[in-house]
Amino acid sequence: MGNALFVVWRESLEAFLVVGILHAWLQANGRGSRGTRALAVGVGAGVALALLLGWALVAVQDELAGEALEAFQTGMLLVAAALITQMVLWMRRHGRQMRAQIHAELTAADARAGLAGVAVVAALAVAREGAETAIFLYGFAQESSLAELLAGAAAGFAAAAATAFAAARGLRRFDTGRLLRYSSILLLIIASALLVAAADRMIGAGWLPGIVDPLWDSAALIDDGTGAGKLLADFSGYRARPALSVVLVYAAYWIGVVLAWRRAGRP
Repeated sequence: MGNALFVVWRESLEAFLVVGILHAWLQANGRGSRGTRALAVGVGAGVALALLLGWALVAVQDELAGEALEAFQTGMLLVAAALITQMVLWMRRHGRQMRAQIHAELTAADARAGLAGVAVVAALAVAREGAETAIFLYGFAQESSLAELLAGAAAGFAAAAATAFAAARGLRRFDTGRLLRYSSILLLIIASALLVAAADRMIGAGWLPGIVDPLWDSAALIDDGTGAGKLLADFSGYRARPALSVVLVYAAYWIGVVLAWRRAGRP
């Protein structure tokens, strides 16, 4: 539940901020109520596209069984981990220029197709965030119950709405940029947990050798199957009895992320 809450909060917050940027541009350029209606249509279309993707993922799963289903679910864990990582690194490199980029896209779309173009830009922006969220939630669904997932997603959306409201009201000392930067680290930790879950599945299916399994046993200190240990395992990818190949995958991920993070931070 915690991972779903946090990821939905972050993705929804980005969507709220993008919609806020779009709305501010429309007001600054004298589009008034017609622009607001076009924006609402675009946002609605983007949400519908994201829901369609979620339905498609479930529909595909229902058609699969056995090894094919295992391969699909493992693949979606890998896709979710890759998307989270790519999103964080992209935001690190381009986050400061995001407003200018969106304004440029809006200006070009408005020049080509008027308010219909604005609606398309809004739809694509919201659909991108929503589609990523659908994939992330599908990945989390492999490790938790549907009830926990839905509760976490609903709480995350509500928290994002409250955060966006606080930012829009200009509450004293509220720094959205810093909040997004700090949350990026937590997102990378969640991505590494998804990657570990995928590696565990591949070892269980015989697609990845364990090499040395287990490499160690720390269950006496922190058991990853119950209580706080399970929360730690779900959030960070901790394993009390990891295979050597899982440790190597985890280490390779963080080495790659640290190098990419440093490159993305360069001007």
